[in-house]
Parts: sequence; structure tokens; C-alpha cells
Amino acid sequence: MKISVITVCYNSEQTLERSLQSVAKQDWSSVEHIVIDGASTDGTKEILERYRSSLAYLVSESDNGIYDAMNKGLVRTTGDIICFLNADDQYASTNILSKVVSQMEFHQLDALMGDVGFFHKKDFTRMVRRYCSKDFSPTRLAFGWMPAHPALFLRKEVIQRVGLFKTDYRIAGDFEFIVRAFHGNALRYRHFPEVLVHMQTGGVSTAGWRAKIRLNQEVLRACQENGLKTNILKILSKYPAKLLELYR
Repeated sequence: MKISVITVCYNSEQTLERSLQSVAKQDWSSVEHIVIDGASTDGTKEILERYRSSLAYLVSESDNGIYDAMNKGLVRTTGDIICFLNADDQYASTNILSKVVSQMEFHQLDALMGDVGFFHKKDFTRMVRRYCSKDFSPTRLAFGWMPAHPALFLRKEVIQRVGLFKTDYRIAGDFEFIVRAFHGNALRYRHFPEVLVHMQTGGVSTAGWRAKIRLNQEVLRACQENGLKTNILKILSKYPAKLLELYR
């Protein structure tokens, strides 16, 4: 089985090489790494050129935001399993993708979800939080819960059925996409109880209270647009539970 890994980046010279290496070093041989760069102006392009031989597709051009860039990657995929790896993230070990294939084949899954470890941006050896996907179910979408997106692996058939990301979302486009994938669909999914991806703290969806307000507004909109009954109090109720992630 071929796995398509999509990485979108913009001015990511500080972290990108680590991300590219973590894909290139995977022990699963059938990997298609697609990189969409938003016309970076720092040293990102030079790093990408050094790794061009290990990339299945590379483009550097202006886009209309992160979800537009992700869509550019999706339409280029030819793999049986599709996933995203951010430019400031990396796989936790060199056998992550082979584990994913083994699990998805053995259990005949449409989706596999693992955990993400958040690491301090100045100390990538210290995990400060673990995002566990264990308790996710489609019923929890109404509370704003979703599996950890960088550790979510979907069959190509699911992507084809769901379609592309909505580009008028700024922060919660991945949540809206997951609502479309899981709400009302009998996907065969399973949680894999390991940290599959190391993520750096300080991303768009975790940066400040203004971002949190916009995130929750978009989560509410995503539910409403897809016929999922909820309200803002339900969505906000997830935050006390998220504090427990600091102690996992």
C-alpha cells in the first residue's frame, strides 16, 4: 500500500528539514511525499531543493491560505492512505508509517487515529502535552472534539467521498472536514494507542485567545452547516477535559 504524506509550508526554514527527514527515514518504502510551499521568502526553498529527489511532488507558489494549500496537495495524491504532516512536526520514530499500514490492513480500516505529543519549541526533547484520540467518537463532534489531525490516516476512498477542505475557514477547516468524514458515515476506524507525531507548540489553532474565539466560532459553524446539533456551551465544555492532557 502506498501512503501519501502532504506537507504544506510557508517560511518554515527553522523546522522544515526535521519534518522532511522524518518522512524520508521511514522504513515503509512506498511513500509519496507531496510538499506545497506558499512561495516562501526565507530559506525554505533552498531546503526543499536539497530534498527534491525524495519528494514525489513539489510546488512553491502563492495560495489562498492553509486549506487552499492542503487542497493542492490532496488533488496530487495517488496513495491508498492519505495523511498530513505539518512543516514543524515530525514522526515519532522511523517505523510509524509501516505500523499504520499494518494496522489498517489487518483491521480493514477506513481511518486510523493515533496520538500527538506537543513539545516545547525550544526543547524538542520535553513533551508538555499529549493529545490522545482514544476517547474520540462521532458523537463527540458536537462538543468540538476531533482526533489529532496530524496522526489521522484516511483511505483514499474516504477523501474522494468527503471532498476538499473549505477554503473560507481560517482555523477550523480540518475540524469541518472531519465532521463531513465521520458524521452520518459508518467509517471503520480505530485508535492506535501510541504517540505517532511530535508537534511543536505555537501553531495557528493554539496561538492566543483571539485564535481560540475564532476557532470556536468556526467549530460551531462547521457543526451547523453539516446538520450536527450543538451550541457554544457544549463546545466550550471540552476545555476542562483538555486540562487532563497535561498529565497524560
